[in-house]
Amino acid sequence: MNASEDKLAPEVRSILSAARDRPGGDTRVDVDARSFPEAVAAAEAAGRVPVVAEVKPTSPTTEGERTDDPVELAREMVDGGATALSVLTEPEHFGGSTENLRRVREAVDVPVLRKDFVVREAQLDAVESDLLLLIARFLDEDGTDSLAALYAAACERGFQPLVEVHTREELERALDVGAEIIGVNNRDLGQLEVDLDTFERLAPHVPGDATLLAESGVTSVEDVRRMRAAGADALLIGTAIMDGDVRANTERLTGVDAEAANRSAEPTDTTPANTETEPTNTESTR
Repeated sequence: MNASEDKLAPEVRSILSAARDRPGGDTRVDVDARSFPEAVAAAEAAGRVPVVAEVKPTSPTTEGERTDDPVELAREMVDGGATALSVLTEPEHFGGSTENLRRVREAVDVPVLRKDFVVREAQLDAVESDLLLLIARFLDEDGTDSLAALYAAACERGFQPLVEVHTREELERALDVGAEIIGVNNRDLGQLEVDLDTFERLAPHVPGDATLLAESGVTSVEDVRRMRAAGADALLIGTAIMDGDVRANTERLTGVDAEAANRSAEPTDTTPANTETEPTNTESTR
């Protein structure tokens, strides 16, 4: 165990140890990926918050287990307005599987993220997906490949890598490899504590041409508004959607922008007579 790994929560150390031992695929995959940035743009054009809804049977930070058919859950999420889906393929701690991802991707027409702890190139070939999670904190360590090598290998296969970061240093590493889709995890893998301030601190340092996701800790409409105001192009949401009616939960969290648009469309007349108003610059910035 190296010094960096020693700072991880015990649950996360166990996940990383299992990830190092997990085999890869038998043959190299070649992915014809559905574009995530285009899906985000389409959701925004339709007045929806771009949400990546997560099919997550269980996790070390949640209680109980959801035993519904993953395909039915996925369909309900898409019907509720999800822009993309995230499917866990980690079996030991999250109850996921590559077969779940394969079935879900065949059943829906939105981009699907493989959420796992990929640490070696051979593991890229376990299953096809549109997006692939690469966690910066877990790479460039003993027993793992480098972020640069895995990023390049994923792109060569046609994946759209989502590089997850939690600190400024990890963000710089993501930018150094040319990451175009970046996720800021509000959960500290050292203590498993969640702080939405994390996204707000890092977002201003992400280039405007990157697609930026807020991950973890988004549990309410207010959290959605907060992350969007801080610059999130999309949000990865798991527990808040899986806890209850997944379609209704997805509709509630993706409908925030539409609610705001409806409020702004309500007629108001607060301009004094004979007063010219200055044009408003509506260009969004991070």
